[in-house]
Amino acid sequence: MHYRLCPKCGHAPLPENQSLPAACPGCGLVLAKYAARTPAGRRQQRPSRPKAWAAGLARRLLETPERVSPLEFRARAAAFVFFAAWGWQLAWLDIGNGAIGASFVHNILLPFHEAGHVLFRPFGEFVTYLGGTLGQLLMPVVLGVALIRERRDNFGAALALWLLGASLLDVAPYVYDALDPQLMLLSGLTGKDGDHDWIYLLGSTGLLRQAQTLGRATRWAGIVTLLCAGAWAACLLRRQYRRLDAAG
Repeated sequence: MHYRLCPKCGHAPLPENQSLPAACPGCGLVLAKYAARTPAGRRQQRPSRPKAWAAGLARRLLETPERVSPLEFRARAAAFVFFAAWGWQLAWLDIGNGAIGASFVHNILLPFHEAGHVLFRPFGEFVTYLGGTLGQLLMPVVLGVALIRERRDNFGAALALWLLGASLLDVAPYVYDALDPQLMLLSGLTGKDGDHDWIYLLGSTGLLRQAQTLGRATRWAGIVTLLCAGAWAACLLRRQYRRLDAAG
């Protein structure tokens, strides 16, 4: 904030540079201190709430231990390479034939998908059908939040974010298949002959014709999530490398 007249005595001219310790030649008012006490000055001095919140969140998500043992660092680096390679392989699977259904990660997610149908049953038919997808997507989110809040394990949370990306890739073929059902369901039937979550969900909302577009969009959301997880984990590893315990 720059004053042309002294806000206390009206003296002019005032110093061009009004940062500390500049004062009014007439009454000695320290201009920077006076400005800081005004509402406009306080708004200028402190960051906006959204910016402060974002900065605090970034610091929290990039927090690393003061000392990192070489053994822990090597284990995390190996995990990073493993999950990056696995994510690359999953990202290139064809959603048209549901190839991810034969992967190990699908077997991890399937119980949470089925549990989601049961968990969300009290909320009505539509949410019951949606509950399978919600179950497998919410599981890595809950895991990641727990790792951050309870264990302060940001690297573990980055791997949970990777699992969320893999879960989106797992959902994508199911959404894509709704328009022309070909995938074999747990019942041993295709969606033409048995329950298919996304035929019901998209049919109920008038979006069945957009099933393949939505399936591809879900796949890309999964790929972007995997990339974000990899960038987060890589940043954490870089910070941990700087804090390696030489005595370890």
